[in-house]
Amino acid sequence: MSKILICVPSMDMVAAGFAQSLAMLQKGGNETAIMFQVGSLIYEARNKLAKQAITMGAEWTMWFDSDMIFQPDTMTRLLAHNAPMVSGAYFRRSPPYHLVAFDECDTANRKWTDLKLPEETVKCGGVGFGCVLVKTDVLFDVAAKFGTWFEPMNGFGEDLSFCWRARECGYDILLDPTVTCGHIGHITVTESFYKAYSEGNKHED
Repeated sequence: MSKILICVPSMDMVAAGFAQSLAMLQKGGNETAIMFQVGSLIYEARNKLAKQAITMGAEWTMWFDSDMIFQPDTMTRLLAHNAPMVSGAYFRRSPPYHLVAFDECDTANRKWTDLKLPEETVKCGGVGFGCVLVKTDVLFDVAAKFGTWFEPMNGFGEDLSFCWRARECGYDILLDPTVTCGHIGHITVTESFYKAYSEGNKHED
């Protein structure tokens, strides 16, 4: 039986939609714990959660941001890939509502290439950590090679900094577009909203 730590970095409060999603989340037959880490510096909160996962002997970490909504079977579907690192699909919560996943990283120019929403599971260069399952082996290897997990580097955010390090350790990062989440802002950005918005922009061109 796998041990999983659900990791939630957050500020003082979480969205009601997130709380409901977390309460409904299917945990299957796994031994699952949930840990919130409150802090104003997101990378420090993520580092503390990663350390806690290793300390408790978790085999997997399931990362959710506290402004996400997701389906009850999200975690079980990501686990079914049995991949070291696999993300669900979600979109920025403000215009232009891009997919929070990237193709490749140009480290010289400190730029990530945007990834279009695929129709099936694909390898990608990096993902946000709003909804991503990471095997703890990845945490061990990243820490051993770089001495940190989420410390920002090259002007990247903490999540893409981790992705770059994981790729450097030889790990593939998968994106499953069938596992979709809503991103709570002034409106909740879902896949259907993103598609309608994108189609509208095409008509304006």
